Amino acid sequence: MGINVSRQADLASNQLLQRFVGRSHVSPTDVEYWQKLLNYNITMPEDTQDQLNLDSRLESLCQAFISNNLKTGNFGSLITMFLTKASELLSLSDQESNMHIWQTFNALFIIRSLIKYIIETGSEFQLLQHFEAMPNEEFLRAEEEAAAVGVPPEVTTIAVEATEMESEATQTLKAAAAAASVMVDGSRFETFIDAIFNLIVVIPVKEFTYHLHLEAVNTLITLLSEHLFSQQPTEKSIIFRTVYKCQHANVLMSSLLHFVSRLVEVPQTMFGSSSAGSFVFGIAESLWSILSFRKQQDVLSSTYSTGAELSQQFRAHYPLANQSLLLILILTNHCTTKENSYRSSLFGCADSKDATAKDGGATFHIDFNAVYETLCRIVTIDQATLLLYLLLHRNERFYRFVMAQQDLEKLVTPILQTLYHAPDSTSHHIYMSLIVLLILSEDDSFNKNVHNIMLKNITWYTERTISEISLGGLLILVVIRTIQYNMLKMRDKYLHTNCLAALANMSGQFRNLHPYVAQRLVSLFETLAKKHTRLDAQLKEPVNSAVVVNVSTEDMLQDLTVLEEVLRMVLEILNSCLSNQLVYCPNLVYTLLYKRSVFEGFRSHHAFQDIIQNIDMVVGFFSSRLQRVQEQRGELGVNEVFEVISKGASQWSSDRLRKFPDLKFKYVEEDAPEEFFIPYVWTLVCKYGCVHFSSESIKGVTEISC
Repeated sequence: MGINVSRQADLASNQLLQRFVGRSHVSPTDVEYWQKLLNYNITMPEDTQDQLNLDSRLESLCQAFISNNLKTGNFGSLITMFLTKASELLSLSDQESNMHIWQTFNALFIIRSLIKYIIETGSEFQLLQHFEAMPNEEFLRAEEEAAAVGVPPEVTTIAVEATEMESEATQTLKAAAAAASVMVDGSRFETFIDAIFNLIVVIPVKEFTYHLHLEAVNTLITLLSEHLFSQQPTEKSIIFRTVYKCQHANVLMSSLLHFVSRLVEVPQTMFGSSSAGSFVFGIAESLWSILSFRKQQDVLSSTYSTGAELSQQFRAHYPLANQSLLLILILTNHCTTKENSYRSSLFGCADSKDATAKDGGATFHIDFNAVYETLCRIVTIDQATLLLYLLLHRNERFYRFVMAQQDLEKLVTPILQTLYHAPDSTSHHIYMSLIVLLILSEDDSFNKNVHNIMLKNITWYTERTISEISLGGLLILVVIRTIQYNMLKMRDKYLHTNCLAALANMSGQFRNLHPYVAQRLVSLFETLAKKHTRLDAQLKEPVNSAVVVNVSTEDMLQDLTVLEEVLRMVLEILNSCLSNQLVYCPNLVYTLLYKRSVFEGFRSHHAFQDIIQNIDMVVGFFSSRLQRVQEQRGELGVNEVFEVISKGASQWSSDRLRKFPDLKFKYVEEDAPEEFFIPYVWTLVCKYGCVHFSSESIKGVTEISC
């Protein structure tokens, strides 16, 4: 399991491993054997190819293990050794525990490798059988008798035809092995899960414990991956039932979220440390080859990286944070239709620095600022966006905390970068990024504050050089661009809806819009209007084929309906801004005056005429003022036009406009969210996680991409 006798030797030839997977029982009290077996150093697989290479080298050993363990119970002996060492760790000091941590990690890595093999090739029941398997007394007695007469155990259990040369002890041992049965009550498995939880929540993360925590988290992910390889419902899974009946969900979720927020970088060596009490390995150097973790030189890039690039950097430098984040998503997105203590725990946590939340019934306390800062750094990663969504949507305390931040650009700008570089992201990531913006836009203070935050030199926005723009203006530009991208590429009605809902929520607070932003708002309507005109003309054209008419007409009518809904929404956004913030948006008024002709064809359209009346009234008011001034002064320059608009705006009364309901949209999660989130989460686990699964064996969830 990552073990190398030498750089050239095959794992399958190692005698210690052969004995473990062989046909003889290894007692947990055989201290000498376990000391030798667990004294090794490994390089953990870093990508799918590494995992495939390791899996191929372990194949014969795993097959032998499957064939023999139900009789020998050696897996149970290894579990016992792991439980003993894990228990001892909880009472040892740092200076005493390095050797224990090393061997506990090694035992757990072997256990996880075997769990992974059984889950990918067998069933959950078989896994639990191997957990509970113990050699019965008859098998052990026969093994002792065979040893007494000098018959090697490996020989006595080989399936060969009986001959008169077979000893009585050999035949007895074979019969006992064949009769061995495994009762699965799950007790040892539950004890194992409790030990994993204890490793995660009790032992502090230090340089020489880092990989033990990582391995514990990876083991839980591997166990829960049973969902990928089985078609049984989650509620019938013993693994899921055991994990989800945990009484300590709060402390586990607290630990995992702390691992994410602290962003502790992976140590350069797995257990070595220059600090006092560190253990410098020398015991196994002659037996096992020592390989160190490969480590990239660049930490998370400060410049824009695609989500995939940043995910690779995040996984390479912060694997514990990465895996903990993925485990949080797994635990919170399964079992959403019934009591899920992990989900409740995440949604009920509070800020450790908020004195008012100390006695407010919080599930646990954590430094929200640390969580916020970390999410700002990695929010362009799919899994980080998904965690941000869960916290904003379901944790009211965290939502209020974010709304109170003065540096919202640190969070919002990377999300806008994700949307701007949409071709580099998955449709799911684009969708979740928009949902986050929609949830943020539900707060009026957010909608107001984003226009007060000024940004300079947005180099990644390449369509036009903008030396300075408000965060709100940039948000409008990117969302408009997303709408246009969706019209051309994705044609997703829900994407349109969420984009426009976010703009609509903000529209009543639009202020100091950059000239280019105002142009893009009106140009969005102009582009949609041209498309509407073309589509309407196509529907009115005579066609020759009735069959073609039926098919194409239905599609075009559907497109026209969607287009009219979008056009109506854009007009409502413009109207909302004019009704509430006209005095603060002279650039929008200027653009409407300049582009007044784009509304010509819609004044008499039943779907738009009521809302266009308001826009016409604004345009008419300022047009008449400009005309009077122009008659007095002659041709006006741009500055003079803005002077007229500013003066007119101070005298304008919005009471003359027809009243429409305030534009307020609230995100509501659809029914059966598991159908969307579970395949999405497991795709992220397979694609960006440190545990690499066999994609050929996945059958429990559709639309999983590894």
